Order: sequence, then structure tokens, then C-alpha cells
Amino acid sequence: MNMEIKEFIEHFAEQFDETDISEFKPETVFHDLEEYTSLIALSIILMVDEEYSVTIDGNEMKSCVTIEDLFNLVQKKAEQ
Repeated sequence: MNMEIKEFIEHFAEQFDETDISEFKPETVFHDLEEYTSLIALSIILMVDEEYSVTIDGNEMKSCVTIEDLFNLVQKKAEQ
């Protein structure tokens, strides 16, 4: 599966209602976003499952610091 980080960021950003799209970059530390909550974390986990057919859990999500870290995790798991 060939994933593009730009597309991943767009899907990621769709989980947020009030955060400006310009806030979402590969190096964004998503845990620090004001709007980030456990509910948004769950919606991101669901999005990853629906869009990429990859299952990640809360601990894996917590271990990722940036959006790029999460993208790399999803990409790695998609290749397994």
C-alpha cells in the first residue's frame, strides 16, 4: 500500500472541528493541540481502521509524538 503523508494529514485533520488546517504538519506534536482529547484519539484510531485497514491501540497512539510518527506506524503496520 502506497500512502501519502499529505493525504494522511488531511484525514487526521478531519477529526478536529476547531483547529485550523494550517496547524497540521508532519512535525506537529498532536498531543499538544488544544482540541486534542481522548475522544479525538478514538476517532483517529477509527479513521486509521476505516481508511487504511490498520488497527492501532491507545498505547501505540500515545507512543507517537508527531503526526509523522503516527503516519510511519500506520504505514509500517499496513505493510505487515
